[in-house]
Parts: sequence; C-alpha cells; structure tokens
Amino acid sequence: MQIDMKPELQIDTNYYKVENIRQLTEHTFVVSLPKSRFKFSAGQHISLSIQGDYQSREYSIYSAEEDDNLEVLVKEVDGGYFSPKLKNLKEGDVVEVHGPFGKFVLDEKKRDSHQHIFIASGTGIAPFHSMVKTFEGLNYKVIHGVRYANEAYEIDHYDRDRFTVCASRDEKGDFKGRLTEYLKTADFEKNTCFYLCGNSDMIFDAMEILKDKGFDRESVTVEVYF
Repeated sequence: MQIDMKPELQIDTNYYKVENIRQLTEHTFVVSLPKSRFKFSAGQHISLSIQGDYQSREYSIYSAEEDDNLEVLVKEVDGGYFSPKLKNLKEGDVVEVHGPFGKFVLDEKKRDSHQHIFIASGTGIAPFHSMVKTFEGLNYKVIHGVRYANEAYEIDHYDRDRFTVCASRDEKGDFKGRLTEYLKTADFEKNTCFYLCGNSDMIFDAMEILKDKGFDRESVTVEVYF
C-alpha cells in the first residue's frame, strides 16, 4: 500500500550518548540524541537499540531534518521489555541507531501543489511532526486520534488551526469520538494527498472511508505501526 516515491538513503549504524529524555505524558516521552552527521528524509524511521542489549525497536523520527538533535517519540508499553528501558536511560547512556529506513516521505512532485492530510493515531504522529517542522509553509492538516486530549503531543509545535484532535475518552478534544468517525463527516479537496500512520485497524478503516469519498490508493500512503 505504500507508494515508492523516493529512494532510501544509505543505511548506516551510529552510536550516540543520550542527551535527555523529555517526558510528555505519564507514559510518553521523547529520546533526544546529538544528531552529528546523521542524514534522513522527514517521515523515515530508525532501528534503536541500547548498547549491550540484544533487542531493538523501530521508531519514526520525530525531529526535523535540520534540527540539532535526532529525536524519537516513544510510548511506554505496560509490561513491555524495551520501552521501559528507554524511559530509564540517563544522560550519557549509549544507544545504537541503525538506518534510516523507509519511503514514507512526501512526494516531491506534489509537495508544493497539493494539500497534505496527515492522519495519525497515538504516537503515529511522529513522522508528521518531522514533516511539518521540516517544510515551512507546507499546506497541511493533521487529524490525530487519541484517547485523551492531552495525548496530542506538543500540539503547540503546529498551526493550531490545522490540527484536529479526536479524543475518544474525554470532552477536551476538537471532536469527541474516534478519528474514523470524524473522517466520515469531513470534506476534502480533490487535490489532496493522504498520509496515514498508526495502528492497522485505524488505517484499514480510514482507507475504506477515503475510498467511499472517491480517493483511490494513488492518493494514500500508509505506515502501519502494529
């Protein structure tokens, strides 16, 4: 379902000392690393591992292409093995970064001519944060599905008029209910590209809704988290 739009950059392995862990909610945080010479395209992801540990996990890059730091957005999994270890990292701890990987990037041919609708659930907002921060003046709208409105992570980093929070469990969002319920009521311009990132149930449901609205798969690019 992904559209091959841009060749992947050269894959490499980098070792970094953690600069800080930025806590956003009780269970969600940003791991911030020195960027050094790491090059990537907004929307790509990395594989992250802790030095001396045998496991790794993939995370979309949260920071902009030209930011001073390389950042990933992480939600701690209750009872999980890896995310609690990341949360407990201290300044100076060493991690390994493999990548970048993926082709979930903006279509350069449509970047300045189309409207871009970014549809995300939970931490699926990460690649869109990178895109919005990278491309100043981008014609975009974000539709973010969360349980509680405070999970609209660092919403002040976006143009608030372009950001719709769909909160399913409280009344503090812009829309009370699931992201897919909001999509059914929304109207979009024909000259629109859709980017979907998050859990598979949301993505498959959203794609059916967009299909019913007349948008085919050529208009939709997806990144499935789980």
